[in-house]
Amino acid sequence: MPKHFMTIDAARKDLTAIENSAVDELLAGRLDRRNFLRHGSVLGLSLPFLASLVAAAGLGTQKARAEGKPGGTVRAGVATPGGAIDPVTYYDSGSYQLVFQTAEFLCITQPDLTLKPVLAESWSPNEDGSVWTFKLRKGVKFHNGEDFKADDVVATFDRLADPNGASNALSVFKGLLSKGGTRKVDDHTVAFHLDAPNGSFPYSVSIDNYNAVILPASYKGDYEKTFEGTGPFRLESYTPKVGATFVRNPDYWGEKALPDRLEFKFYGDVQPRILALQAGEVDILDAVPLDVSQVVLNSPDITVLRVASTAHRQLHMRCDTGPFTDKRVRQALALSIDRSKLVDGLCRGMAATGNDSPFAPAFPATDKSVPQRVQDIAKAKQLMEAAGLAGGFDITLTTLRYSDIPGYAQLFQNFAKEIGARIALNIEDQDKYYGKAVFGQSDWLDSPLGITDYAHRSVPNVFLKSPLVSDGPWNAAHFKSPAYDGMVTSYLKALDIGAQRAAASDIQKLLLDETPVIFSYFPDLLVPVRKNVSGLPPIAAGLLLDRVSIG
Repeated sequence: MPKHFMTIDAARKDLTAIENSAVDELLAGRLDRRNFLRHGSVLGLSLPFLASLVAAAGLGTQKARAEGKPGGTVRAGVATPGGAIDPVTYYDSGSYQLVFQTAEFLCITQPDLTLKPVLAESWSPNEDGSVWTFKLRKGVKFHNGEDFKADDVVATFDRLADPNGASNALSVFKGLLSKGGTRKVDDHTVAFHLDAPNGSFPYSVSIDNYNAVILPASYKGDYEKTFEGTGPFRLESYTPKVGATFVRNPDYWGEKALPDRLEFKFYGDVQPRILALQAGEVDILDAVPLDVSQVVLNSPDITVLRVASTAHRQLHMRCDTGPFTDKRVRQALALSIDRSKLVDGLCRGMAATGNDSPFAPAFPATDKSVPQRVQDIAKAKQLMEAAGLAGGFDITLTTLRYSDIPGYAQLFQNFAKEIGARIALNIEDQDKYYGKAVFGQSDWLDSPLGITDYAHRSVPNVFLKSPLVSDGPWNAAHFKSPAYDGMVTSYLKALDIGAQRAAASDIQKLLLDETPVIFSYFPDLLVPVRKNVSGLPPIAAGLLLDRVSIG
């Protein structure tokens, strides 16, 4: 037996059946290196161990990144926080970019979507994925000197899962984790008892769920006064509407941060942020929209980090409102779209093509053998005629003024015109569009036709549930399908990558047939930095600045 097979076989003896199924997928060529590392890390296998299996299988190793020099101040330009900063309730980038510097997660996603342990050292599921046990890191202290223990993790997730609270994380935890489901085993072990089995639960307690930073059990609010956490930086000063500064935490449990200091400046709009970067007033911006990216892409002093993302613009059609009660009309509109013009023109090639389901190409479970929907005007017209709408129809598309969405709406209006759909555009400010974000009080959820922005997630769980299951709180399409609901349940509980892929394939095919929503493209995340900046990890979740160096 070749030596590398002996190495793999020896390692496999200590793996569970689910973990060995991932190795089978790797050796059969159904999982590439990236997706094997990603899936194995979700199951709680260490990245060095997984990398050793990859190397033994002859699939190469990842090169270590050169470390930057310590010292100096890193200046970041971000959006003005939307209100008082509270990790339990915040939802905006300007707020969480600050908190990410001072507070930490149990684990974080990396550029290849693997999970890296942070405050958790390891984790593992029970046989059906209904209980996940996390071993916590010892010797960690909060900035106030308190020891980090299991009580802090229990209190954090009880706050976030409290249905009577204002937690923004309820969109993740509803039906997944209830208050009381996070239980202390000992001072450095917690067990999450889930409402239903879930094969990718660790992402829900990672940076992918930006509310899930670990706060002290004693936390009562007023976060802006302390920015309490276990992270590599401590608060120096915070001035609402102006900015914030942080300094290196000398007592940090891990590698000490490279920068001495971070300086955040707040901007009410993206244009002043770009001007500040061009003028050298800041070194880094949070992500910029596609519609302004050309300004920084053409600048000789600026580098734009392109991060493959699962963010998307979901175009919904209300299945309970004419003419969209007939799926042939929904299919016809989807067939009218020239997706290549959207990817190559609107997005300047910085996007992946969508196939009318949340399964982006970046997800390992996506069944890439499902035929890609392409523009077919003749077939679309046939469907319109079969639905009794050969003469077309009139409808208003309501959406928000954000990034590339108005441009997408105009292009969609032109595409639809070719099959007789006469679409009027109603483009609103974000506050008006979202309203109170509940049915009956939201243009987003009540409009017969609309386009909504969805931010990046490392797993499709939220995309599959909240906007599309029959009782989903974000189901703007008013789509109700018991068959779909059952498929999503099968997907979410699957621990085995083969079972996930099979369920994903069923979902993709059902959504192509029903077409309650259209996913035309998944735009890249674009993060501009000045040329002398190095060490910023290209992850879609947000800015992590502890390894950044200014040359």
